[in-house]
Amino acid sequence: MAAGVGGFAATAVAGLELVEHGVLPGKRELDKLAGDCPSSGPSLTFAPAGPSRTGHFFSARRHRTVGYTIAYPPGHQPGSELPLAISLHGFGGTHASGFGGVSLTNALAARQGGRPLPPLALVSVDGGGLYWNPHPGDDPMAMIVDELIPMCRRLGLGRPPHRIGAIGISMGGYGALLLAEKHPRLISAVAAISPAVWTTYPQARSANAGAFASGADFANDDVVTHASALAGIPVRIASGTDDPFHPGVIALANAMPRSAVVEITPGCHDDSFSSSQQHQSLAFLGRHLTTA
Repeated sequence: MAAGVGGFAATAVAGLELVEHGVLPGKRELDKLAGDCPSSGPSLTFAPAGPSRTGHFFSARRHRTVGYTIAYPPGHQPGSELPLAISLHGFGGTHASGFGGVSLTNALAARQGGRPLPPLALVSVDGGGLYWNPHPGDDPMAMIVDELIPMCRRLGLGRPPHRIGAIGISMGGYGALLLAEKHPRLISAVAAISPAVWTTYPQARSANAGAFASGADFANDDVVTHASALAGIPVRIASGTDDPFHPGVIALANAMPRSAVVEITPGCHDDSFSSSQQHQSLAFLGRHLTTA
């Protein structure tokens, strides 16, 4: 009986650690109980949202059918030619998860001080639950580059001279940075909110064994080690002081080109913090994707 109780306790502790690291749901509730989640964003109003388009395609890079959503800003519609921001979802999310607790279309309709965002389209796509880096038999990064972006360009989004950016939260924040590092000629600006960044492979494996297939894969796709690839690309990173990935974000900030914008403010790894940073991050992308 004692062994059974001990096994249950060990499982509970391991589960709590995964929650604390944002790998399993419940991080926000834990932080609320601890009273450690102060975060506030700009006061926003919302214009009537623009349209969205949802569909599916078979991804040869992911070896499965994936869903996607394209959101247009107010005053635009399918057929409009616009800059494009790729929104990468967090762990356990899908293309339908929305962005920072709101839909993609509402995020684009937000206004600060009555000022709209620069016009751009957002696209999200199913990346799976193994992180956005390549895995054996599943390469969501190649799916974005080889399949999603060409599809969007055929629709007039992100087609030159219009630019392409990347934005993401948590796992998606890591993915947005990785996408820009691996494809600096394709991605013109990147914004990462609460990026889920580890500094060592053992650390990553202890929190999420499926995030990287091996130590060699971690080394190849470590956004801290390869941060110099972002030189010349506008970068904005926002993270909370009580985020469990805070040490990794600090290491990332120290490795970033000096031009990067890094906002470390009170907050946790939760929807409250990401929502507080959503508009500023989209405004950052909009300025850099629409500047001639």
